[in-house]
Amino acid sequence: MLADANILLIIAVILVAGTVFGNLAKLLHLPSVTGQIIAGVLLGQSVFGVFDEKNLQDLAPLVDFALGLMAVAVGSHLNFRRLMVARRRLMMLLLFEATLTPLIVFGALMMFTDVTWFMALLMSTIAISTAPATVLAIVKETASKGAFVTTLIAAVALNNLVCIIMFEVARTIAQAAVSVDATATNSIARMLVPLSGVGASLLLGFTVGALLVLGTTRVVRIDRLTVMSLIAILLTTGLTEYLGLSVLLACLCLGVTLANLSPDKEEIGHRVFGSFEYAVFAIFFVGAGMALHLDSLRWGGLLAVVAFSGRLAGKVAAGYFGMRFGGATSRFRRWIGIALTPQAGLAVGLMFLVTEDPAFASIRELFLAVVLAMVLLNESIGPILTRLSLKRSGDFGGDRARVLDFLSEHNITTELIGPDKESAIRQLVDLTINVHNLPISSQELFDAVMEGEAVSSTCVGEGLALPHARLDVGDNIIGAMGINRTGLALDAIDNRPVHCMVLIITPTSMPERHLEVLQALSLSIGRDRYIQQQLYHIDSPGHADELIHLDQQFEDWNYYLDQNE
Repeated sequence: MLADANILLIIAVILVAGTVFGNLAKLLHLPSVTGQIIAGVLLGQSVFGVFDEKNLQDLAPLVDFALGLMAVAVGSHLNFRRLMVARRRLMMLLLFEATLTPLIVFGALMMFTDVTWFMALLMSTIAISTAPATVLAIVKETASKGAFVTTLIAAVALNNLVCIIMFEVARTIAQAAVSVDATATNSIARMLVPLSGVGASLLLGFTVGALLVLGTTRVVRIDRLTVMSLIAILLTTGLTEYLGLSVLLACLCLGVTLANLSPDKEEIGHRVFGSFEYAVFAIFFVGAGMALHLDSLRWGGLLAVVAFSGRLAGKVAAGYFGMRFGGATSRFRRWIGIALTPQAGLAVGLMFLVTEDPAFASIRELFLAVVLAMVLLNESIGPILTRLSLKRSGDFGGDRARVLDFLSEHNITTELIGPDKESAIRQLVDLTINVHNLPISSQELFDAVMEGEAVSSTCVGEGLALPHARLDVGDNIIGAMGINRTGLALDAIDNRPVHCMVLIITPTSMPERHLEVLQALSLSIGRDRYIQQQLYHIDSPGHADELIHLDQQFEDWNYYLDQNE
C-alpha cells in the first residue's frame, strides 16, 4: 500500500503505529516492545501489507544506529569500581549463565526438535541475553532499591556482554558449517576469525570512547555534548560496518569506557538521546515485526516454546548455583534467575545479524519466526516474573530515603584491620573516597575526622564506634562501615573491644540529619543485643547490607524520611 513511499513517510507511519501499540501494551501491563512487534506484524506482508521487504532495507541504517545505541546503554551499567564488592557472586552467576543456560537450550532443541545443530547453537547463545530496558523499567516502576537490584542490573549488563562475544563465535562457526567450500582447513581458519574480530571491535569501542571523554572534558553545553556523542556512536557503527567488525561489541565497549573513565559525567553517550531514544527503539522493534511471516510461526512457534522453556530452566538453575557458589544469601539464590527472564532488544539485534546474512538464507524465515516468538513470550511473561522476584527479594518499593541509606554493601567491609583507631579510621576514609567522587583528598577527610576524635572519643561502647565529621562535601550523608569479628582494642568507655565502626560524613547544612543518623546507630547497634550478635559476626558486606535494610529488628531505627523536610 505504501511500498513506494519515501523513507520519511515510512518512519512517520512506523512511529505512529509503534507509539499507539506500545501504549496499548502498557495499558495491558505488558512492555511496550510487545505492542511494537505486534504493530510491525500488522504493517508487514503477513497481514495488511502496508510495507514490503524493500521498505525494511531502507530502514537498515537506522536499525544499525539503534543497535549501537542499545549496546552503549548496556555497557554504561558496567562501572567496575562499583561492582568490585559483588564481584564474586557476579562472576559465578556469569559463569553459570554462560554455560548452563546455552547448554540446556541447545540440548532441548536437539532433543525435542529436528533443527540443524548450527541453528540450535545460534539460538542457545542468544538465550543468554536479558533485556536491560525491560528490567530497568520494572525496577523504576516498582521503586525497587538494594543489593538485589544492584546485582540484577550488573548481571544484565555482564550477561549481554558475554552473549555478544559467544554469539559472534557461534555465528562464525555456523557460517563455516554452511559454507559450500568449508574444507577442514578453511573451517578452522574461519573459526579463528572471531578472536581477532572480538579484539578489534573492543579496541575500536575503547578508542572512540576515550576520545569522547577527552573531547568533552571542558565542554558543558548540552547541544555540543549531544553532537559529539552522536558523532561517537555513528563513527563506531559506521566503522564496524566498513571494517567488518561487530557493531554490538564495539558500542558495548564504548559504553563501558564511558562508565569507567567518566562515571559521573552523565551528559555524554546514550543519555543525551533520552528524549527520543523511545522513538529509535520503536522503529527498531516495529521493523522486526514487519519482517515476520506468520506462516513461519506454525513450526517456529513450537520451537520458540521449547527454547523459551529451556531458557527459563537455564536462568533459574544458573541463578541458584551462581549465587550459591558466590556466597549470596537465600533471597539471591531463589529469585535472581527468575528476574533475568525478560528478553528483547539484543536478541532481536542478533537475529538481524543472522537473517541479513546470505550464508543463512536457508534458515532465515524460520530463525526470524523463532526468535521473535521467543521474545514475545519472554516479554509477556518475563516482566511478571521480574516483578515477583523484586517483591520476594525484599527490594520492592525500597527506593525511598531512609536514615541509614548511606550504608550499602559497596561501602561496607567485613575486614576492618586496625590495630589502632587511626588505622581503622583511615581504612574507612579510603573506602569512602573510593566509593564516592569527593572534592577533597583522603588526607583532608582523615584530618577532619581526627579533629573530632581529639575532642572526645567516638567509641560509644557495646562494641560500637561512630567517628564522624561535618563538611561541605555534597548534598547527602556519606560514609562507610567496618566490621571486625574478633574486636579491636580501642579506647571504648566500657573497655569492650570494638566490633563495628561506622564513619559518618554529613554536609554542614544538615545538622538535624546528622543527629538522626547518630541516634539511629546508637540505639539500634549500641543497645540491641540481637543486632549486635548478628552484625558483629557477619561474614560479608552483602549480609551486612541485608541485615541493615531488610531485617525487621532494624525497621524501628532505619525509618523512612520525610522528603519535604
